[in-house]
Amino acid sequence: MSFESLALPNFLLRSLEKLGYAEPTPIQAEAIPLILAGKDLRAAAQTGSGKTAAFALPILQGLSAAQEQSRKPRYLVLVPTRELAVQVAEAFERYGEKAPNMARVLAAYGGVGYEAQMKLAYSGVEVVVATPGRLIDLVERRSLELDEVELLTLDEADRLLALGFSEELNQILDMLPPKRQNLLFSATFPQGVVSLADALLKEPARIELESASKPAEKIRQRAIEVSANTRTGLLRHLLEVEGWDLVLVFVSSKRRADNVTAKLVKNGIKAVALHGDMSQDKRARSLQKFKDRKVRILMATDVAARGIDIVGLPCVINYDLPRAPADYVHRVGRTGRAGGDGVAITFVTEETDFQFQQIQKKNGMDPVARERVVGFEPESWNPVNPGKGKAPVKGKRPSKKDKLRRAAAENAESESAADPWKSALRKTRSKS
Repeated sequence: MSFESLALPNFLLRSLEKLGYAEPTPIQAEAIPLILAGKDLRAAAQTGSGKTAAFALPILQGLSAAQEQSRKPRYLVLVPTRELAVQVAEAFERYGEKAPNMARVLAAYGGVGYEAQMKLAYSGVEVVVATPGRLIDLVERRSLELDEVELLTLDEADRLLALGFSEELNQILDMLPPKRQNLLFSATFPQGVVSLADALLKEPARIELESASKPAEKIRQRAIEVSANTRTGLLRHLLEVEGWDLVLVFVSSKRRADNVTAKLVKNGIKAVALHGDMSQDKRARSLQKFKDRKVRILMATDVAARGIDIVGLPCVINYDLPRAPADYVHRVGRTGRAGGDGVAITFVTEETDFQFQQIQKKNGMDPVARERVVGFEPESWNPVNPGKGKAPVKGKRPSKKDKLRRAAAENAESESAADPWKSALRKTRSKS
């Protein structure tokens, strides 16, 4: 199949040719005709499979077909992280570069001042790519009105539908017209999210490409058994012997990101950290240095696990395991993108052995063969099995905060909900 066969306008075909896109990926080939036909859609495909273009190209086509430009946004894309908001907005600009009238796109995200975003919003925009919190702020400041939105896209939908974003998502849905097209895109749709997603969509089409919830086959996975206190030494050893020019290392906390980064820099390895306690300007600089290959290591929390596209990234290392099984798929999907090769290495300690087994099981993966590196073998190996119902995997037991949210949700049930999206969110949250 070719992009020409998808009936895309000439300006998009020229832009895609310039970008080196020879033919549509499977998710693009299936999703674009459905979106152009006005269908609601839930689409699951592996990380690095081209999901952004799958929804951006139909949106740009819709803008080009409009009789006149609107000052209010017609298309809204919600994303869970600031970095992803910037990346998706830039994708719209690249794909629409050859358009007769450039699409007016606003990237709205927190961590930076309001002035520039408000000024652009006041001037009139057609596409808004936003994190939920900043979008609400801009509407409350009367910089944006969302009453003419025709199409809502949730990118990394599983994260946006999770409990942490549900209150903000409810507020946003109150601002949108009930009649609209809705698209959900993600690499993973855990079972708890599938039921919610189906409730939110109206007679949706579904795309579930094979093994969407698993890492791509071309990603070579390795699991190295190591003592927790020798992981940094093992990391330095692997950097020396493997010779990767870029490595994205995931850790579990902001403090560890800073500490391990400092140790690497002290040993002459160019590294920067990326986590939520950094200002947005500093986060952006760290990511850009890594993309420009000015540093070799990006030490990141899961803020970098969703949607971030690093061209030619050869290796991802899980210094710490993620809390949620689905996040493992998103992490390792930063390598091996667009059909390329990559390696994903996980450090497994006695304390995380059982957790790694659970991650593989819940993602339907074949067990990754264990290995040890000479000089870094654990002195002892007595894995901790917390027993049934006590696995250190997110979501096993409701926290106090979860219980408070449940009580609030039950009170919210009494409110009228004309939009089925809001009603479904409230019902699902009350059962969580």
